[in-house]
Amino acid sequence: MQRRKKIILYILGIFIGAPLILALASYFIFTRNLPHIEDLDEYRPNLITKVYSRDGSVIGEFYIERRMVVPLRKVPDHLLKAFLAAEDAKFFKHKGIDYLSIVRAFYKNMSAGKIVQGGSTITQQVAKSFFLSPERRVARKVKEAILAYRIEKRLSKEDILYLYLNQIYFGNGAYGIQAAAVTYYGKNVEELDIAESALLAGLPKAPSKYSPYQNPKLARKRQRFVIQRMIEEGYITRSQADDALNRNLILKPKRNKNLWVGPYFTEHVRRYVEKKYGKDLLYKGGLHIFTTLDINMQIAANEAVDYGLRGYERRRGYRGPIFTLTEEKDIEIFSKEMDRKLLKNPLKLNGVYRGVVTSVDPRRKVIHVNVGSRKGKIKYRNFAWSKLYNPNPKLDPDGGKIIDPLTIFNPGDVIDVKVRYIPEPPEPVEHRIATIQGDGNDSEEGTGEDQKPKEIPIKDLPPIYLRLVQEPLAEAALVAMDPSTGYVKALVGGSSFKKTQFNRVVQAKRQPGSAFKPVTYLTALDGKYTPATIVVDSPIVFEEVVQKKEVKPELDENGVEIVDPNATKLLAEEEEPETWDWTPRNFEKKFHGPTTIRQALAKSRNVVTIKVLRDVGVKKAIETARKLGIESPLASDLSLALGSSAVTLMEMTRAFSTIANLGVRTEPIYITKVLDRYGNVLEENTPVSVEAISPQTAYLMSNLLQGVVENGTGWRARALKRPAAGKTGTTNNLNDAWFMGYVPNLVAGVWFGHDNEKPLGKNETGSKAAAPIWVKFMKKALEDVPPENFPIPDGVEFVRIDKETGLLANSSTKEAVFEVFKVGTTPTKVSPRIDAPGGDDFFMIDAGESPQEAPSKFYEDDLEDTSADEEAPPLQLPSVKTPAETAPLPQGTL
Repeated sequence: MQRRKKIILYILGIFIGAPLILALASYFIFTRNLPHIEDLDEYRPNLITKVYSRDGSVIGEFYIERRMVVPLRKVPDHLLKAFLAAEDAKFFKHKGIDYLSIVRAFYKNMSAGKIVQGGSTITQQVAKSFFLSPERRVARKVKEAILAYRIEKRLSKEDILYLYLNQIYFGNGAYGIQAAAVTYYGKNVEELDIAESALLAGLPKAPSKYSPYQNPKLARKRQRFVIQRMIEEGYITRSQADDALNRNLILKPKRNKNLWVGPYFTEHVRRYVEKKYGKDLLYKGGLHIFTTLDINMQIAANEAVDYGLRGYERRRGYRGPIFTLTEEKDIEIFSKEMDRKLLKNPLKLNGVYRGVVTSVDPRRKVIHVNVGSRKGKIKYRNFAWSKLYNPNPKLDPDGGKIIDPLTIFNPGDVIDVKVRYIPEPPEPVEHRIATIQGDGNDSEEGTGEDQKPKEIPIKDLPPIYLRLVQEPLAEAALVAMDPSTGYVKALVGGSSFKKTQFNRVVQAKRQPGSAFKPVTYLTALDGKYTPATIVVDSPIVFEEVVQKKEVKPELDENGVEIVDPNATKLLAEEEEPETWDWTPRNFEKKFHGPTTIRQALAKSRNVVTIKVLRDVGVKKAIETARKLGIESPLASDLSLALGSSAVTLMEMTRAFSTIANLGVRTEPIYITKVLDRYGNVLEENTPVSVEAISPQTAYLMSNLLQGVVENGTGWRARALKRPAAGKTGTTNNLNDAWFMGYVPNLVAGVWFGHDNEKPLGKNETGSKAAAPIWVKFMKKALEDVPPENFPIPDGVEFVRIDKETGLLANSSTKEAVFEVFKVGTTPTKVSPRIDAPGGDDFFMIDAGESPQEAPSKFYEDDLEDTSADEEAPPLQLPSVKTPAETAPLPQGTL
């Protein structure tokens, strides 16, 4: 009996102990590699890094997960109850695991022969989201349950809900409830009503399947299920449910019109932040980056660059349609695709869209075009420029042939058009979800169609008025900054950020041509020169030595040169060096004799500039360039005078900013402050300034550059109707066109050209290609800024002189002007009554006797165009008054 009892106890021990040991072993196996839930104590989810403009508007976002964390106190009660009804009605009763739900899910999965239901609680979903992979396996479910139990022991229910609502994915790139509210409704979470909350609460189960964008019927069905569950749980009344079920839900994602308003600027900021702080902090850290960008100026810059590029394309000729659709079905497919694009981005004034020519009316001279389903028309004046037909600009860069533009267009042609006028703008296109019927029917029948107010079909709306445009082949760049603070206000790095992210403001190095001449003249003004100094514009020849041959280097077995300190690599002693002569010319191929520095800069005289550089020395000019902020390598020969050395647009803008700021160089600033997710300051930037040149020298140059605008190649800037200074630049073969200019509180630079350095074409100078962009930008940027004179520093004075001789004007001088001088440098002699000055009456620079540094032969045609463009209108000047009758004026000529 005793033995039998032992056997029974032994067997019972096996039956009881074995499962217990197995359970303990399994628990040990499943828990040995589980993550530590203590990490939840300091919730650090991946957050959006936001970039802000000067006024605090968001202009850029960088993220891996688009998440905006919101505290639980901001989540409305009906939204919380919607999630509880949909996901875990017993959330406040269980300890992390709902055993009844697990049994129910097990039964359904067994019946289906596969895993179709999880039965996870909200706590288990938190465990899975933070710590586990998403695959459906038994082992993962066990780990999930263990972690859920541990989480419940460590965190409060409110903390778990906070983590859940901010962590889960809602589809369409939205992580967390706040991002979902913005993505689907354009609202903050606290503004959501019951119907909207029910839709969002139904998404986490299967975000793609129940997406109201992709599957509106399934989304409606899921929303109705959630509302029904809220009734069953007593969270809402039948009346509230009926109200929610019978409401039209309008999906209206919040669109930030300023997001990516300055993509080149934002990308420049992104590169800097990534380099300094790393990718993880940039894309996951939720940084707040405050920048110097001015949204209104950036918009003006975008419009100005587009205006200049499209104007250039019109001058170059129409290239023909993008392609032609010959079959009706292809036209229909193309139009439907365009309609889909317009759903997200409705037609807007001045927007550029792709349209299909439907017919040409020769009698009315109208082209009929459809943009998607919307009818449009182009009147003759808005496509007349296409009479210059140039289907192959690569072979014929200067122009094509003149033909009747009505013969160019054919039905099926796909062309780019710009919206000029919308007679009856349609309401913003909105996605609507059908009214959910409150009949308790869970089937898809009876849900009804989307209930929209009656709208006129798009095809029956009045036609929109369009203008023919074409995609620019050239490129342009613009940057604007505050000369006193260095704040970069606007930046456009090219024609299209989508086409190329190459930033031509800071990454491209191009020859500035005559825009570099102020560097030479600044160097001169810092020495013995004045604006009235006379330099003879006359022929001059430079001789350059050309080596016939050089000793070839000896290479080792790896192809590396063997350096012999005794080798000279010079010509053999018995050989005579070969030379060639370089004779610089002015653009108009004329010489103008005695010329003042003011006239030489205003008219962009090449020969005078070269003579001045030869006199002051190339080395000193390079030193001046460095002081101004130009860091690129510079040619150490006389070609420097004509802008032969490639520099960036930002370097040139910084140089002109230094002049505008009375000689004080301020480093460009893009970012003012960087904060981490908690508001701690990681970086703060304030203006860094250094006096580069004297205020007196800088003011003299500013005054001379005002003369360029008033009486020279920069005449287009007079359209601002305010004091402005500037300089054009055009390089060899019209490869590059520049305009650098400023007013007292804003400096801007414009470059125009082709990335492959292809010539822009006949007459496309800095004045014609670049200056109009600068003017259009400045007009818009300064429309609310009152005109302001350039400040005059101490140490300068205005003296009445004869502008032809540079000497003091006498009582009978016909063309007298007030010229600016540094104190102590004014002329001491009075101009003779006769027009021509005597040989010893003024300081004169002319050709020297010995050869000087000569430039590369490549630059012999680097000529500034002052006549190819239309003639500058004459400047109306008042009559000359004596110094006693009027105060000296800083603008120069009276």
